[in-house]
This record gives sequence, structure tokens and C-alpha cells, in this order.
Amino acid sequence: MSERSLDDVLKRVKDGSLEVDEAKMLLSSFEDIGFAKVDHQREDRTGFPEVVFGEGKTVPHMIDIIRSLKKNTNRVLATRVTEEKAAAIMQEVPDLEYNEAARTLFWRHPDEPVLLYKGYIAVLCAGTSDLPVAEEAAVTAEAFGASVKRMYDVGVAGIHRLFHHLEEIEQATVAITVAGMEGALTSVVGGLISNPIVAVPTSVGYGANFQGLSSLLSMLNACSPGISVMNIDNGFGAGYYATLIHKNHRDTKIEGERG
Repeated sequence: MSERSLDDVLKRVKDGSLEVDEAKMLLSSFEDIGFAKVDHQREDRTGFPEVVFGEGKTVPHMIDIIRSLKKNTNRVLATRVTEEKAAAIMQEVPDLEYNEAARTLFWRHPDEPVLLYKGYIAVLCAGTSDLPVAEEAAVTAEAFGASVKRMYDVGVAGIHRLFHHLEEIEQATVAITVAGMEGALTSVVGGLISNPIVAVPTSVGYGANFQGLSSLLSMLNACSPGISVMNIDNGFGAGYYATLIHKNHRDTKIEGERG
């Protein structure tokens, strides 16, 4: 726990606005809720709070984890949440926001600023079929306080569409490229800009795409340098890594804000 957070907890105990038992829980490195140990110091160690991977978790488990996180952080993100599961969770935690395309649930404390950094991250999506992965990346970056500019359906089959956005892409701190099929978008963008690229292969494609393996190998073997490649369909990983780059860039700091 940071020194500022510790001082805040102690002051709240002193003025009576926080019970001793609640303070003990806040000062602990994690909260043991039986089936899970919720990491409350993740943000102090890594810069971002713990994120909930919704796939495979039950609705009651998701509700308890989200409630635990809400008590200890100003931003809560859950990924890979189906529409049906999200509806059930939001009956118990109604102040969550669901993004159907990204399959994410998000909550931000009312006092928390929307943006924590100057500048923006560009998210490029090759085709509309890749949009769910691109949206997962975009929502993740936004959840962590970054501004995002979306540039969708700019794949190489109509490469003139990409050039229409080239100036915006060049001015971004970092670009995320999301593509299936042969994954050529990443190499093309890599040869046009000087900023870091985070590439995400998707499982979109026909038989020889091998559920995203062809686009993954294309991105790993790209001739253009300056590219980091995520796992297949891992939009969350791309959004997380891109925001990590963005927040540590010397020109994105907002004076007076943390990070």
C-alpha cells in the first residue's frame, strides 16, 4: 500500500468514518473471500488494479469479487462476460456499465477522473469481424484512464482507408493493430509510423487461418520492427500493455494526477 493510501486509512479511522475491521481489510494485501483472494495492492505494485476474467466464473462469484474490488479501488474492469451473465450481475451491482461488443463490465468511482493521461492510443481494426477484440483492447485502455481513438475497418483489402487516418495514427503514443486472416495490417502500419505497435492476431478467417495461428505467425515474423505481439484474440492484453507504454511516456503526464 502506498504511503498516501495508508495515511488516508489512518485518518478515516481517527475521525470515525471507517471502522477498525474495515481498516484491517483495507490494510491487508488481499481479501480472502473463501473461493478467491482478491488482490487489493495490485495497483500499488503494477500501476493498474486487478482485473476480473469473467469466463468460467459463476455469477455469485463475479458479484462478490467485483464488490470487494469496488471497496478498494476507483476502477473495476471485468472481461469476457456474456450478455446473459452481465445482466444477472447488474441486477445486484447496477452501477456497472456493459459493453456488448467487448464483453466487458466496467465501474468507475464518481470522483475518479475519466482521463489520467494526455494524448491518446490509436486502436486499428482490420475488419468488422475483428471488432470484438479491438473493442476489448479499447475499453481496457479507457478503463485504465487513457484516451482512445478508434479506426475500424482499415484492413489491407482497401488500404486507402488506412491512409485516410495516417496522421492520427502517427500522433498517437502507441497504436494497437487488430487483424485476422493473414494479419498483414500490422506490417503495413509498422512501416509507416515511428511509434510502438501492439499487435493482436484474431481467430477470424477460413480454414488455413488455423483459428488465428496464421495471423499470429505473420505478426511474429513481421519485417517491420517496433512490434509487440499479443496472444490470439487477446484484446485485453493489448489494451493493458499499450496503456502501460502510454502512462510511462514523458509527454502524457497530467500534472497533479497519479501515474
